[in-house]
Amino acid sequence: MQVQPLPNTPAPAERTALERPAAAPQARVPAVASQPDTTGAPPPTGKAVGEAVDSINRAMKTLSNRIEFSIDEDSKRQVVKVIDPDTREVIRQMPSEEALQIAKALDRLQGLLIKQQA
Repeated sequence: MQVQPLPNTPAPAERTALERPAAAPQARVPAVASQPDTTGAPPPTGKAVGEAVDSINRAMKTLSNRIEFSIDEDSKRQVVKVIDPDTREVIRQMPSEEALQIAKALDRLQGLLIKQQA
């Protein structure tokens, strides 16, 4: 079976630029902090990261007391919490507590696999 263009319809190659469907815009992906450091600077120490987090929290308190930054002790991942200023209840957390627990479980599983293979 052959597919033929409809009469009075130009073939796709004959369409003008205005008739062609626009290409979907390409989203730019911002640089991520987890990419390898090519500057040659040594990685920050835990103390330096903690001081930076404290500094960010102090700056954010002047703007809004609803956002809190921290580092998860077990996974060493950055955590951002949106907090109700009246009740101090966590409204939203990124990554969620469940995601942190899953990451910890996967880390333990990876450790078990390495021990079994060694």
